[in-house]
Amino acid sequence: MEPNAARPPAASGGRRILRGVLSLVVVAVIFVGVLPRVADLSEVLRTVRAMTGYEVAVTVLVAVWNLYSYWLVQVSVLPGLRVGQAAVATQSSTALANTVPAGAALGVGLVYAIYGSWGFSRSAVTLSLLLSGIWNNFAKIGMPVLALALLTLQGDATAALVTAAVAGVVALVLALIGFGLLLHSDRLARAVGTGAERALAPVLLRLRRRPPMGWGEGAIRFRADTIDLLRRRAVALSAATVVSHLSLFLVLLVALRNVGVSPTEVTSAEVLGAFAFVRLASALPVTPGGLGVVELGLTAALVVAGGDEELVVAGVLVYRALTYLFPIPFGGLTYLWWRRRRAVERSELGPSER
Repeated sequence: MEPNAARPPAASGGRRILRGVLSLVVVAVIFVGVLPRVADLSEVLRTVRAMTGYEVAVTVLVAVWNLYSYWLVQVSVLPGLRVGQAAVATQSSTALANTVPAGAALGVGLVYAIYGSWGFSRSAVTLSLLLSGIWNNFAKIGMPVLALALLTLQGDATAALVTAAVAGVVALVLALIGFGLLLHSDRLARAVGTGAERALAPVLLRLRRRPPMGWGEGAIRFRADTIDLLRRRAVALSAATVVSHLSLFLVLLVALRNVGVSPTEVTSAEVLGAFAFVRLASALPVTPGGLGVVELGLTAALVVAGGDEELVVAGVLVYRALTYLFPIPFGGLTYLWWRRRRAVERSELGPSER
């Protein structure tokens, strides 16, 4: 039995290596093979360097606000959490997710460790992650609908965005129905949990993972905890989520305008359409943080909308530098701060308290 028991981790390790290699290949193909064919990268670099100090400052300030807005989402859904604590947990886990294949899962584990060190229970953290994730997905699949409405008013709706909006509506309706059934009654909550358990069991067994157990009763507990939390925090969570998504869009819009992509070339509604479409299309974690996939998707959508190739690529790269690259060293610093703080706290405890 022992040799057989050792095989799943090896296979899992092999799959992680394969995913890492595939991610690197995708990134290399996009940045080395595709983007240089779309725009002259030397001209792109000159465009970025031509930004004035004021334009750089405004873009950076908007990017910093975007980070802050997401910390507010975490504060809204985890009672007792302070903004500084949300910053440490969010940025540390984001740095991990943006640099390691399948880093999102590792980032979740880090969030549990950080919040746990501050006294938050595992159940409270789980509920906060689930609800913030659900609200995030509601916003993500709803944004193409908003973009389509704005573009329809301008007469600029495209077939791709119509498709994305229809998919978003269907996904949003199904998600709302499932969430509503989960909260409607204990009986339905148990049915939803048990149904999900049965549906996922064969998949996890194929992946040599432990099948889920007890999801029916877990769904009942989740229902009670969720209703209690939403009664107190639903408005704050909804408002923070909307602000967070619009703040991320604003970073892209400001970056494009400050490198020279004018509203006559690409309107704000068209930028929103590209942003919403790519956010929806890049939901699957092909590469860490969507590296390469997001850049290519945004570039293609904005160029099709009428943007100059070099200016669009410059704007997209500035946007990604501030929303993808900048959080990595920032998150590294917050992680090191937390580790140091944790070590100091442990050293101050007696042997029986550690």
